[in-house]
Amino acid sequence: QVQVVESGGGLVQAGGSLRLSCAASGRTFSTYNMGWFRQAPGKEREFVAAIIRSDAYTYYSDSVKGRFTISRDNAKNTVSLQMNSLKPEDTAVYYCAAQNGVERPPRLQSSYNYWGQGTQVTVSS
Repeated sequence: QVQVVESGGGLVQAGGSLRLSCAASGRTFSTYNMGWFRQAPGKEREFVAAIIRSDAYTYYSDSVKGRFTISRDNAKNTVSLQMNSLKPEDTAVYYCAAQNGVERPPRLQSSYNYWGQGTQVTVSS
């Protein structure tokens, strides 16, 4: 099975930046679809960004488009989420997810097979 571990969360003031990292196990990481989701207290988990296999096609939610950038380093089995111009509304637990099966819609939680424990991002106003 694929193990997924996020890191890089923390406390930042509005307008600041954070870079989240996600490490995933597997010899065929370059074939994985990777996604970031987030969940704020009392709210459902929502899609943030995704990057598809070695083609590196990217997808973003409208709320983060232009502010967040997802990237991957297949040689290191890692995916990053660079978050700029952070807003208090971005406060949430951020989860990294991996899909190693058939191609599925990258914006849907159900498309992913494996999930990390999450990392807390708190943006103060």
